[in-house]
Amino acid sequence: MVTSAERYIESLELFGMQFGLERMHALLEALGHPEREFDAIHVVGSNGKSSTVRFAEALLEAEGVHTGSYLSPHLTSFRERIRIGGNTIDEEGYERAVLQVSDIAGDRVTQFEALTASALLAFAQGGVEWAVVEAGLGGRLDATNVLSRSRVQVLTNVSLEHTALLGDTREQIAAEKLAVVPEGGVVVIGEEGWDEFVPQARSVFVTSVGGTFQDQNRAVAAAAVEAALGRVVRTAPIDRLKVPGRFEIRRRDPLEIWDGAHNPAGMQRLVAELPSLLGDRPAVAVFSALDDKDVATMVSLLRTVCPTIVATSSSSSRAMPAEAIARLTGGAASEDPHEALEAARVLAGRGGAVVVCGSLYLLQDLEDQRA
Repeated sequence: MVTSAERYIESLELFGMQFGLERMHALLEALGHPEREFDAIHVVGSNGKSSTVRFAEALLEAEGVHTGSYLSPHLTSFRERIRIGGNTIDEEGYERAVLQVSDIAGDRVTQFEALTASALLAFAQGGVEWAVVEAGLGGRLDATNVLSRSRVQVLTNVSLEHTALLGDTREQIAAEKLAVVPEGGVVVIGEEGWDEFVPQARSVFVTSVGGTFQDQNRAVAAAAVEAALGRVVRTAPIDRLKVPGRFEIRRRDPLEIWDGAHNPAGMQRLVAELPSLLGDRPAVAVFSALDDKDVATMVSLLRTVCPTIVATSSSSSRAMPAEAIARLTGGAASEDPHEALEAARVLAGRGGAVVVCGSLYLLQDLEDQRA
C-alpha cells in the first residue's frame, strides 16, 4: 500500500530548482526550527558517507545516546533514510513528519529538501540527543547545511564528482564540502591533505588507517564520536557491523557481492578489496552507472577483476543506457537489471562469483524486484 507520505515524496522534483538554502531556512522556520533541538555530526565527502554515518550511529547508541541518523540514497524505501534509536523510523513517525512538511512546503521544494526537513523534524519530535547527518551533494549549498548545533564535521575523502556544480579540481570540491565547517568547528578528516582547507576550525583530526575501506570508515566514525562526546569510546559495537549495499555478500553459491561503488574512487577501492574475497573464482560483474560519472574509467578498473561485464541500466533518470555501457565493456547488455543479474549468474556458474556494482540505484532496483 502506497502511503500519503510516499506519494508526496515521489511527486517532488529530484532536481530542477536553483541550488541554495533559502527554501530550507524558510521551511524550518515554519516548522518551528526543529534543527535547534539536537546536536549533530555532519558528514560530507565523496565516498563512504553512509557507512560512516551508520558506524557513528551505532557507537553513539552503544554509549547510551539517543541517536538519529539521516542517509541517502536508500535501497527499498525513502523511509530507510531516517533512523532513530538505531532503527528505521516507524511508519507512524515518518508519515507524521513528512505530512507536516507537505502541509507547509507543498511542491515548492525538491525531494531531497523535503526528506531532509522531515528527518530533522522527526529527530526533534523523537527526542533525539545527537543526529548524524549525511550531506547529499557537496556541502556549502546542500540542504543539510542548516544544522544549528553542528558540533563535529566529517570529511571522509574527496574525488572528482559533480564538477559542473562543485568545481573542476579536487581542491575546489574539498572547499565546497568543507564549507559546512562553522567558525570554531571540530573537524575529522579521513584523507590526508585537506586540513589546510579549514582554517576556521578549532580542532582538526586527520584519521588515516590501514586495512579495508570500511576499516577506514570505522576509524573516522570513532574519531567523530569521540570528538563529539569528549571521551574515548568502545569500538566493539561496529567491528562486525555490516552496511547494506557496501561490500555486502548476498549469496554464497555462486558468491554474490553487492556494492554501491558509484565513481572511480569508489570503484578503485572495490577492486582493490575484491581479490581477497574472490580467490580464484571466475567473476562476472553486473554494472550500471549514472551518465554524469566517468564511466570509462570505472569500467577499466572493474575489468581488472571482472573480465566479463553484463551492462544494465537503473530506474534513475540519470542512468546511462545499457547499450552505451556495453560499447565500453564489449560485453552483453540488458536494460532490465533483473535479467542482467540472472545472465551474470549463469555466466559465473556455481563455482564463480557475481559482483553487482556501479550505482546504488541499481541495487535499489534489484532490491525492489527481489521484494
